[in-house]
Amino acid sequence: MKPTRKQIREHARSYLKVVEWSTADGAFVGSAPPIIGQCCHGETEAQVLRQLTRIVEEWVESFLREGRPLPESTAGKSYSGKFLVRVSPEVHRKAALQAMARGESLNQFVAEAITRA
Repeated sequence: MKPTRKQIREHARSYLKVVEWSTADGAFVGSAPPIIGQCCHGETEAQVLRQLTRIVEEWVESFLREGRPLPESTAGKSYSGKFLVRVSPEVHRKAALQAMARGESLNQFVAEAITRA
């Protein structure tokens, strides 16, 4: 199926585009999970966003042409703030002990670790 430009843009808008600074690269880097990981670099956020938008549109067009289902959209998706993480009992024990040593709940400890990551 040959998608129209309007269809491509409409689908591409349903994916969150992430532009962030990369100290390692010394540039802004763009990605649009789950469509594509880090895929473009630039000196400004605006430059990377333009590149990223074109790249996402190209990927969407490819999916539509090949008749493959598009990944779940991410723009406007809401999150509850709750999720379950499965780890080994040893990792659970270490995290719980570190949290206790810091006077924090395990939830506070993990939330802070995720925020730092």
